[in-house]
Amino acid sequence: MHGHRGARGAFLSSVEFDDKGWPCWPGREDLSAEFIKILAAAQEGGSTVSECWLTLSRIDLASEVSWSEEWIRTAELNENRADLSYLNGNLITARRNWLRAITYFHAAARPAGYANDLLQCAVDGMRRCARSYLKSRVPAGQVLSIPWTEEVSLQACYLPSAFRDNAPVIVCIGEPGSYKEELIAKYAAHAYERGLALLTVDLLGTEMALPPERLEGQKFEAALSHVLDYLSEKPGVDNTRIAIVADAWSSSLVARAAASDTRFAAAVCDAGIWDTHERSFFHRHAAPQEQTRWIDEPNAISRSIDCPLLVTAGEGGWLLPGALIEFGDQLNNIHRDARLILFRRAETAAMQGHIDNPTLANEVIFDWLEDRLGLRKSLS
Repeated sequence: MHGHRGARGAFLSSVEFDDKGWPCWPGREDLSAEFIKILAAAQEGGSTVSECWLTLSRIDLASEVSWSEEWIRTAELNENRADLSYLNGNLITARRNWLRAITYFHAAARPAGYANDLLQCAVDGMRRCARSYLKSRVPAGQVLSIPWTEEVSLQACYLPSAFRDNAPVIVCIGEPGSYKEELIAKYAAHAYERGLALLTVDLLGTEMALPPERLEGQKFEAALSHVLDYLSEKPGVDNTRIAIVADAWSSSLVARAAASDTRFAAAVCDAGIWDTHERSFFHRHAAPQEQTRWIDEPNAISRSIDCPLLVTAGEGGWLLPGALIEFGDQLNNIHRDARLILFRRAETAAMQGHIDNPTLANEVIFDWLEDRLGLRKSLS
């Protein structure tokens, strides 16, 4: 692959740093946030710091395709290293390299809008490495196809528990357009160490994009009931302990799913705050003299979620801390077991989706899941 190389390294030479020391590029907030994610993935085993900076040094700002090309190049190096390690019987090293390759291929697929051939190469590579990782895992994982509509099946990766025969399952969901493979790199270790099975789900199936008419009349949250139906019949699953986790929530999709299906044993999601935020925005513009009604009115989605509920958010995210604290107070008033945890800038994990410190947020989330799913009792 070849791009315009007249400004090789311009991306790195133009780097600035925000007040917290994170790299950023004026006018490219999308790529700035993506690089923070890739760099922070290093502490979860999803990248290495040196490879991140080396890749960045090769990116050419004058080229529209250089970002994808260079991350694919780094991903392929890790994939080749993994394949060789696997052939030599070094399974741990192979798995580590496949996980890093997944992160780098995913970076090449982000943000959307690059050439289709590069996007296809990145997605194919990400899925190829995920299959290799699942195959080499002990116990081995599976790529599943879960029926949804007559035309569309949900694609998922299932990682069984390492030391339980009848295991609780954590279902991890990204927003439409997200990829199940990225969720493996983010959550597999946290689930594995706690004896949890993990299911990561693509809401758009095997295709990278679906025309709207293919999904006319379908609600994404309804798809998750089909996931529960499937898991309830799957051997080795404790169907009374299936929890759902929303990855980097930017809508109330998972909250609506938890509200519409009472079989979930616990939910980590936004609890409907995005729906409230959007309603408040439109209400202020439609009837500004009555805007306080949306603040005082309890959230319908929150009221409909029966299972234990956790909301984690960052002080530096898209919503103001005051609004989050107010929403947390509402949760405590209307829900029997709900908690909102706000990560402050002083402790990190404070950016949207906790991209600056996913480890800290994931430790809190999975400790809470352990408590709510009764895992400590079952191990004693």
